[in-house]
Amino acid sequence: MDTSPSTTASLSASVVAVPPLARDASGRIDAEQNRRIVEHLEKGGVRTLLYGGNAVLYHIRPSEYANLLSTLVKIAGATTAVVPSVGPSYGLMMDQAEVLRDYGFPTVMVLPQREIADEQGIARGIRNFCHRFEKPVVLYLKHDRWLAPDLVQSLVKDGLVSWIKYAVVRDNPKVDPYLREVLDRIDPNMVVSGIGEQPAIIHMRDFGIVGYTSGCVCVAPKRSMEMLGAIHAKNWDLAEALRTKFEGLEGLRNAIQPIRVLHRAVELSGIAITGPMQPNLGELAHEDDAKIEKAAKDLLAWNDG
Repeated sequence: MDTSPSTTASLSASVVAVPPLARDASGRIDAEQNRRIVEHLEKGGVRTLLYGGNAVLYHIRPSEYANLLSTLVKIAGATTAVVPSVGPSYGLMMDQAEVLRDYGFPTVMVLPQREIADEQGIARGIRNFCHRFEKPVVLYLKHDRWLAPDLVQSLVKDGLVSWIKYAVVRDNPKVDPYLREVLDRIDPNMVVSGIGEQPAIIHMRDFGIVGYTSGCVCVAPKRSMEMLGAIHAKNWDLAEALRTKFEGLEGLRNAIQPIRVLHRAVELSGIAITGPMQPNLGELAHEDDAKIEKAAKDLLAWNDG
């Protein structure tokens, strides 16, 4: 595992994959199946992995957190950076900080908390966590105005933020006053688009941010990396042509449920056995499997073609 701190160069060099977390039939973390996912990503050129929502770390048991971290260290290649997540509750993330001290992760992402929380309290919780962790965090801006731009700026100014995952969904991603206000206060080179391939061109071209995260990259890493390269080269026609190829699976994720569809897509495509969903998320309806399998296999065939 690469334990170097994140830089503009590293964030721009690789799509940030957001993989599912494979579990066996008993619900235990399955090291071998997770290794298969990582190896597929690495074969496609991906070198940054972020375990968060798609890995359902919102609901991970505190007693299995150390095992998760040990597994991630073991399955990642020497040049692959891995970012686990903490939270979303304050008490959980503070206890996770103690576990993280035994590992070399240079940063972790703080999962967003909205229940029994306000922005001043959230910022104070992040500050307390960073003091305990003794490293900066990935700030996950998933909800509109979750943190005021001035609060984001203060956290960045105080050296508490490694980078930002911006994932506020808009009907028209070109019109995003919150993102613009954040970028007016901080360096765009520390912000990554957090909603997959679909808004990535707009976020990188029109707002000037440095890269993007993706779930569908877990199926087609080579092609997602090709799209990232096309954006950096300002080859907009190629980038757009590649983006449209992800619409099939991404459309099913949006129509059904993003986490559950990706979890099944990785398995139905034959990449790895991801196993049962982690409660509190239910399994997909049986009639959805055929659509997901076709979209995932088509994407994988295109990747390998």
